[in-house]
Parts: sequence; C-alpha cells; structure tokens
Amino acid sequence: MRADDIKAIPARHPGRWVAAAAVCALALALAISFTTNPRFEWAVVGRYFFSARVLRGLLLTVELTAISMLIGIALGVLLAVMRLSPNPLVSGSSATYIWLFRGTPVLVQILFWYNISALYPSIGIGAWSFNANHVITPFIAAVLALGLNEGAYMAEIVRAGIVSVDEGQSEAGAALGMSRLMIMRRIVLPQAMRVIIPPTGNEVISMLKTTSLVSVVAVTDLLYSVQLIYAANYRTIPLLLVASIWYLLVTTLLSAVQFHIERHFSRSATRQVPPTPWQRLRALLAGPGGRETRT
Repeated sequence: MRADDIKAIPARHPGRWVAAAAVCALALALAISFTTNPRFEWAVVGRYFFSARVLRGLLLTVELTAISMLIGIALGVLLAVMRLSPNPLVSGSSATYIWLFRGTPVLVQILFWYNISALYPSIGIGAWSFNANHVITPFIAAVLALGLNEGAYMAEIVRAGIVSVDEGQSEAGAALGMSRLMIMRRIVLPQAMRVIIPPTGNEVISMLKTTSLVSVVAVTDLLYSVQLIYAANYRTIPLLLVASIWYLLVTTLLSAVQFHIERHFSRSATRQVPPTPWQRLRALLAGPGGRETRT
C-alpha cells in the first residue's frame, strides 16, 4: 500500500458538540429571560444609566481605585525590598506589616480608619495639631484602608517577581560596581515585570470592585450613589443593574489595558507575542486555511 492511499480521518469529539449545544441553549434561555422579564425594568436602567449622580459615583470609584493602587504599588515595592533585606529587623518589620494587613478584612480596616478619632482625637506633629475628624474624612479613611491593605498584597507580588530573576543577574551587576539599589532599579525590577504585571492587573480589577465596600462609611461611590437613588424611588433591581453594567464596562477596559501591557513585556521573552482578540477573531473567520498575522 502506497502512502498516498492512506486517508487520514480526524478524530471525532461528540462530547464537545454536546457541551457546546448545552452552553448555547443555556445562553439562549438566559437571553430570553433577561429580555422578556418585565421585572428587570430595562427602561429604568436606560433612564438612570447616564444619570449625573451615577456618573459622579463612577468617577469617584475610578479615583479611589487609581489612588489606592498607586499607594499600594509604591508601598508594595518598598515592602518587598525590605522583606528581602539581609537585616532581620528590616525584613521582620515588613513581614509583620504584611501579616497584619493581609490577616484582617479590608471592611474592618475601613471602619477602623473611619473611627480613628476614638483612639486619636487629634493628629499632629509637634506644635501642629488637627482634629482627627477633620483630617480623616470618609474619603481619606477609604483611601488609607484600601491603599495600605493593597500594599501588603502588592509586596508579595513584587517579591515573587524579584526572586524569579536569576541571581546571576545581580552578581553581574555587583561585579560591575553597581550598588544594591541600582541593581534593583536597573536590572532586577525590569526583568521581574513579566511576573509582576499579570497579578497586578488582577489586583487593579479587584480593587475596582473592592471600592464598593466604602459605601458603609457613606462615601458616594458608584454603589452608594445607586443605593441613594433606589432608596428614594424603590427601583432596587434596575439601579443595581446600572451599577453592575458600569462595573463590567470598566473591568473590560482594564482587562484590555492589562492584555496590551502584558503583550508589551512579553516581546523580550517570546519570539511571537500572543495575538490580540481582534487577530484571533480574524483568524477564526478566515477558517483553517487562513493566516494569522502577529505584530
């Protein structure tokens, strides 16, 4: 028998078709339910989706996310470097901070900072003293709680990225006469970014949703804004849908930014960077014979 007479038959996977059919049926049932159930009140959702109060709450949520993540990233890098210090006092203090802030719920920390005046009625240095209730406003309490808590998680993420870099890189830098700080800044951290970026992106998305906890201290974020509205008009479900859709939209945007940042840092690690969702869609539409272009 010649090789040309052999006909290759692709393996059949009936289980995949059954699973795909079940998923499509479930998705169709959910879509029909969402569009035909009058209790969702989509007209109310559309009416309040671009409401000024909702948009102000959304803006405050984004501000809280950005400020808290900036504090968390800066603090996390510092704590990670301290954790890796050969000085036991420095590394021990970093480990204690991480243990304390990771071991207590962020909601408790928000309430603690909000009520800090019960411990310290006045805050100041030397002759300068201020009323704690005036200094630690609900917004400041939320930023402190979210930022300091995030610093503990970012410290472990940055530390994992640093230890993933081969020690020979640091030894080469030391052989060139570079200081420990310069080695960390010029050699280790740039290479550690490939490990640091993915979980950091997840932390940003998680922070966006965690900001909803600040509603307990009356910070008018996105969730608290819709709560104030449905407390007056009793349209609870439609207003919660408004908040949920906005959270999903911002999360989608952050996920896209994270993908492109990861793609940028993967250029030096792989010959072919991962395709974008648009490139994957074009390749799928082109069929098995289509060619996928990666840039």
